[in-house]
Amino acid sequence: MKNKLLKIFDKTFLKFIVVGIINTLFGTAIMFSSFYILEQLQWFSYDINYWTSSALNYLCGSILSYFLNKKYTFEVKETSKESIIRFAINISVCYFLAYGVAKPLALYLFQGAGERLQGYIALVIGMGLFVLLNYVGQRFWAFKQDEAIEPEKGMEEKNEI
Repeated sequence: MKNKLLKIFDKTFLKFIVVGIINTLFGTAIMFSSFYILEQLQWFSYDINYWTSSALNYLCGSILSYFLNKKYTFEVKETSKESIIRFAINISVCYFLAYGVAKPLALYLFQGAGERLQGYIALVIGMGLFVLLNYVGQRFWAFKQDEAIEPEKGMEEKNEI
């Protein structure tokens, strides 16, 4: 069990976190700014403002994330249509799962907080859920590489005999 956890939370995870911090600052600024602006304009309902602002975050952030994670985190050299499609599917599934769970969870946990505060809390909960789901999806599906190419540690000494 410990070896499996160490394999998941290795240097790749640390790189993902660094890229995530950059991406989060970028996306969060977009999300909260658009939520605030939409609320001030009062053109749409709370639900439309919530989904629009979080979607803008992930649309803009996903483009930045794809390039940074592809090149820096997972060190994938080639770009294929397949990897772009897998990345887009992963982002979409993670987005709808994370924010679909976050909103009712925030409404339930913070019942007396008021609709606006619940919206901000739901956005933060959604961000946390998204990060965890997205890492697993990107690492083990969207940017999964054939690990058979790299020899296991200790195997190179055995082959020298």
